[in-house]
Order: sequence, then structure tokens, then C-alpha cells
Amino acid sequence: MDDVLLEARDIVKTYGGTRALKGVNFEIRKGTVTTLFGENGAGKSTLMKILSGVEQPTSGEIILEGEPVTFHNTTDARDRGISIIHQELSLAPNLSVRDNIFLGREITGAFGVDYAEETRQTRALLQEMQLPIEPDTMVADLRVGQQQIIEIARALSVDSRILIMDEPTSALAAAEVQVLFGIIHELTARGVAIVYISHHLEEALEVTDHAVVLRDGTMTARGERGDIDLDWIVRNMVGDNFDLGSPPSGYEFGDIALSIQNLRVLDPENPERAIVDGLSLDVRKGEIVCLYGLMGAGRTELLEAVAGRGEVAAGRILLGDRELRNQTIAERIEYGIGLVPEDRQRDGLVQTMSVGQNLTLSSLKDCIVGGLLSRRSEGGLARRLIGEVTVKTPGAEAPIGSLSGGNQQKVVIGKVLATNPDVMLLDEPSRGIDVGAKGEVFRLLASYANRGLAVVYSTSEVGECLSIAHRIIVMRRGRISAEFGADATKEMIMAASGEAVAA
Repeated sequence: MDDVLLEARDIVKTYGGTRALKGVNFEIRKGTVTTLFGENGAGKSTLMKILSGVEQPTSGEIILEGEPVTFHNTTDARDRGISIIHQELSLAPNLSVRDNIFLGREITGAFGVDYAEETRQTRALLQEMQLPIEPDTMVADLRVGQQQIIEIARALSVDSRILIMDEPTSALAAAEVQVLFGIIHELTARGVAIVYISHHLEEALEVTDHAVVLRDGTMTARGERGDIDLDWIVRNMVGDNFDLGSPPSGYEFGDIALSIQNLRVLDPENPERAIVDGLSLDVRKGEIVCLYGLMGAGRTELLEAVAGRGEVAAGRILLGDRELRNQTIAERIEYGIGLVPEDRQRDGLVQTMSVGQNLTLSSLKDCIVGGLLSRRSEGGLARRLIGEVTVKTPGAEAPIGSLSGGNQQKVVIGKVLATNPDVMLLDEPSRGIDVGAKGEVFRLLASYANRGLAVVYSTSEVGECLSIAHRIIVMRRGRISAEFGADATKEMIMAASGEAVAA
């Protein structure tokens, strides 16, 4: 036990009548990576919030280097050497990268904040993270993946003995993940303890020294690196015989629902470069098409251009026989296009609204009675959608922030489905949700495709390509580099994307 840096003993956490943690025992060892697995709602983030001072346990104790400690807030925990990278981004978009990294702990000198020193340290961190941007870049101007790297850099800027990483790679490309893994190895070699939480199971196995599984607030399994594999993790998380589904069959595709012809979308930061370059793609009713590619391949820009969020420089987009040109997002929703955005917190949900209000937000016109919004009609629609997309919630009135990531994603999907789309676009629909919730989301999409809905989803996980997609489109530098059927292999897909295939 000499290498145990921190112990959580018999930790219980209750919220009203709900017991989120039921007497959990957990330990963190010096110079190792302890990976915490579990479905959304299993209690992982709650436990980490307690260990980092965000919340306090209802009962139980925390032992740090043999001494009982109490963290009243994150500053207490940080002063004792504990930092956390939260699952949801907590950056200030109206501040620069430098100002975000040093927010709340500014470097001061004789004449106030020493911006030159902060800039120097920020530049060194960005070089370490291999992110080629300037320290004075506004966070609002960065892609989600770049913001994720800034979140990680901010945590690394604190000299921590324990670093908790809650979904640190959810928006990172494969090359960026490997950079992060290199940093993790360097930190553990210096004796830093890492707690790693990820729904990317195969990825997490690459860095794991010890693994712990939580289920319904209880620790169900623990194991060492040599004793665990993907089957062990999934079995202890969700039970035996689990998969993400297969392409729905037993019906014929209908007419072309969406036709993209020679589409060209320019990079707003560099108008000389096309981020989608002469791309053509047809999707039929009832067909599920997966877009795969590394970060920067143009997947998000393609989907946003079709949905009306991005400007089209050239080419045509047809929804059935109707050409889309200058229509607003609202008009395209009316025509039958629905988009589930990559960042559900920023673009998919209104945090001050309830579950029901978020679900009905895009289809309130269907709840108008006598020229006025009918709360009864809206409540009925919300309850129907909760049942259809199987949202786990105490009720339609519950705050949206009270739901797990997987259930929040179902709310976003339900909101889009409520508009009765002909074409549904989903940008990284499984980002930040656990393997069980992934399966539920993919089965939901397959069931709607069976009814004639055309589905296009993007992903950076090869395993998700090989689930429910009838067709897999690989994008590279704004173009289609390959097209495969459901019989594709992981190696074929990764090779077409330009991604190195592990031996």
C-alpha cells in the first residue's frame, strides 16, 4: 500500500431520494493510470467531483497520503495537488487561450498581471500539446476538438500530483489522442497519478494500469492491466452479449432523399482553402450512411452546410426534388432536414429549460391551439417523445442538467425527430456517452430508418462505422477517399482515411 496516494472509503452521495454512490471504495496509486469505466449515471463523474472538491460526500472519508482530508471546494483540492478535466468544456469563449489557462490564478508582477510570462508559458504548453495556435487566439474561434486540447492544457499547467481526466479525448482526432497519451506516460514517469474516464473503451485500454467498473453507484469489478480486455469491461458494465447493432434489413431503399452535388465549402479562417471540396453524395430513404474521417476531414462542415449552418461556395443540395439555396435553418427544418450537432451542450440544448421544453422546442407549432401555445398539448408531446426515445428522467419537468450525457443526447435526437424529418444528420452522435447509451441511440436510428428516414451520421470511431451503417463514406481533406459497404473492415476504413493502422 506504500504507493497509494489517495483513498476514498465508503463514499455515499445522495441527491434527495436518489443514491448516486452507495458506499464506494476507490484508491489512486502514484505513477499509474487508474481507469474508471461505467455507463452514464453509474456514478463516475459524481465520484470524481467529490475527489476534486466540486461536491462533498454525504458520508464516507477521503484519505490523502494517510491523513483524512476535506475538500470544501476545487481550490482546496487544487492546493493539495488534485486537478480535474471535466467532461463538458468549461472554458470562457470570450477570452483568449492564454487568459483561459490562467483564469483565477493569474501570474502577477510589480505592475499587475504579467501577460508576457503567461504568454510564454501558454506557448510552451501549446507546443507540448502540438497545437499550432497563438496564445492570444479567442477560444470562441476554435473548433470543439481544439477547445478540448485547451481544457487539457489548462489542467496540465497546474503542478498536480493527481490529475483526473473525465472524457479528455471525446472531441480529439486519433493523432491528438496519441499526443495526449505521450503526455500521460511522461506524467506517470514523474510519479503523477492519473484517473482516466472514457467511453472509448479500446482507447482507454492503451493507457490503463488498473481498471475499476462502477454500475448503479456500486463498484462491481476491479482488475490489473494484464487481466482485463474489451470483453471484460463491457461484461461488467452492461452484461453479456452486447453490441452496437447491425444494418437494418428486410426492406428496400426508397427514392433519393438527399442529393449533394459537387459541394464546395470554404474554410472561414482561410477562404483560399476549401474544407469541403467538390463532394457529391446521394442518400436514399431508409438508408443509413456513415461519414468517417479524421479531424479536419470536413465531416462537420459538410453536415452543417446541408443543415444551413455553413455557407456553400459552390455546388447544389437537393432535398428530394427541392433545391436548397438560401433557406434559413428554420426553413430547412420545415422542409424536412434535422441536425443533431456535435456539441450538444452549446448547440443542442437550452440549459435553463426542462427536459420537456427542450424536447418540444423545435416543434412548438404543433402545440398551438386557438393561436396560443397549449401547455397541455406541449406536455403530451414531451411525454410521448420521452417514451419513444427512452429518456431516463423523473419527468418532463426535470432540469435538463440533471440527466446523464447519454440521456441528454436522446433529448437532442428526440427534439429533431419531433419535427418529422425526411433526412436526419447526426454529427458524432455518441460523443461523450457510454457504450450502453450508444447501443440505444444506434438502435433508435435503425428503427427510424426502417420507417423510411434517411440517416447520415459522422463518427471518428471505426467500430461505430461497422455497426448500423449500410454504407460507409470515408472523407479525407474535404473529399471522399473511399466508399464501402457493411462488409468493410477496420483496416480498410483506417487506411482510406490516412490513419495509421496499429500492428
